[in-house]
Amino acid sequence: MNPQRIDSLGPGSFELDGKEVEFAPGDTILRAATRAGHYIPHLCWKPEFAPHGSCRLCTVKVNGHTHASCTTPAHAGDVVESATDELTQLRLNLVQFLFTEGNHFCPSCEKSGSCTLQGVAYELGMTTEHYSPLFPDRPVDASHPDVLLDFNRCILCELCIRASSIHDGKHVFALSGRGITTHLIVNAATGRLADTALALSDKAMTVCPVGVILRKRHGFAVPIGQRRYDQQPISAIAGEPPDEEGAP
Repeated sequence: MNPQRIDSLGPGSFELDGKEVEFAPGDTILRAATRAGHYIPHLCWKPEFAPHGSCRLCTVKVNGHTHASCTTPAHAGDVVESATDELTQLRLNLVQFLFTEGNHFCPSCEKSGSCTLQGVAYELGMTTEHYSPLFPDRPVDASHPDVLLDFNRCILCELCIRASSIHDGKHVFALSGRGITTHLIVNAATGRLADTALALSDKAMTVCPVGVILRKRHGFAVPIGQRRYDQQPISAIAGEPPDEEGAP
């Protein structure tokens, strides 16, 4: 442990890749870094929700020990490493796993250019999936008049579950199964999205980091090449609000 570490509610500052980052009381490392304009790759974190720590992309080293930066409180005097070759390779491997576990075909996907997973892959320099694709065969739910669900792309970040329950108060989504069989489901007796109260104005419509929750008749309203991560790398705009495509 850093002998100068102060276990208090803050405020204070820590060192991130050689730069001083100030934090407010209650901040995690990721929250403080994002506010200060320093990008730490992540998929399952949103500042409006309690940290979840499921994707592990935000793993950093704090005083030489690995921690998920989204769940680790910021402490004064800590030395945090993020932009290292070791951590970049770890994140690249995790992203490659996510690509092979789901059906992510970027050139034909409605979310291409606005997909956070794709944006992180670009940031990490991913050029190949590396692992053999699993090609999951999950159903597509087109029962809702305005929304299409492609479960094949789900990365189990649970953002839609938290948004629907905490923000929207509707509990539209849930997880089912255990281990490798864990999958996203619609929380209705019929299992159909049409039999829920999901609306286009719901927070759950905008938080998916991939292309699971899609507005019908809207997928290519903004041409590919002019979308969020087509214009700038995710590290440059991660703290900005989403565009009209609903990209996180």
